[in-house]
Amino acid sequence: MLIRTTLTVAGLLVLAVAASAQDPGPGRGRGRFGPGAGDAAAPGGARFLGAEAGMPGRVVKSAPYSADVVTETTQTLADGNHIRQSSTAKVYRDTEGRTRREQSLNTLGGLAPSSNLPQVVFINDPVAGFNYALNSQNRTATKSAWNRPGRGAQAAQGSSQPMARLRQQSANGSAPGAGRWGRGAAARQNVKTESLGRQTIEGVPADGTRTTMTIPVGQLGNEQPIQIVTERWYSPDLQTVVLSKHTDPRLGETTSKLANVSRSEPPNSLFEPPADYKVSDAGNRTGRGGAR
Repeated sequence: MLIRTTLTVAGLLVLAVAASAQDPGPGRGRGRFGPGAGDAAAPGGARFLGAEAGMPGRVVKSAPYSADVVTETTQTLADGNHIRQSSTAKVYRDTEGRTRREQSLNTLGGLAPSSNLPQVVFINDPVAGFNYALNSQNRTATKSAWNRPGRGAQAAQGSSQPMARLRQQSANGSAPGAGRWGRGAAARQNVKTESLGRQTIEGVPADGTRTTMTIPVGQLGNEQPIQIVTERWYSPDLQTVVLSKHTDPRLGETTSKLANVSRSEPPNSLFEPPADYKVSDAGNRTGRGGAR
């Protein structure tokens, strides 16, 4: 059961908000392991905090680093009350492009607030061609095949302008909700991106962009235009987003940033299960682990 839970959460983390350079659709963030797409609604009303954690889906070589990913969300209720939640994860990437993410499941807001859930670790190893989901509580690891992202996904996730694909979708009417937001030239007017220049964040240069998506009056029954603003700071050196801020008046504000950034090479031991872990294949439904 713990293995199945870990796999389910791993899948949700990948699909829920993330890297770092995918585009948030109307009303919720989407992405993969990189700061700032915001939180995402999960089944049963649960909300995941910062499922993006500084880990782009494409393989990035010769740019090792480690850092903490700090994600904070603030939601303002109609009565003026505020709900604030935060999560912290640890991320690593080595010279070969292998990545590791460590996070306690307790920090995934709304998943199981009364449970003492274990820390989980996700390792992506494109060198060996495997992914691992580690459960530190029962010292098990689930192994699955690593699939190389398609060229289109790599281009979108490596771009310093992560909203480019969304703008293109808006232009051709394929963006989420395009049928209600309009098509062609009218849709393009609803998404605007501006450059914020370059600044140093956590010791690395980063290029900033601000994308504003406007929902016109009446499109959702709204009396006034609704503006959804996403600000991202992308580091060409690290090839990932180091700071992002997503504001949606319907959901609140989510800020995700890298902290305590180190450019040193992480130890090789971080990118494989410890020797005393029992490793099972993801396709093995009996739960009887296969040999590594």
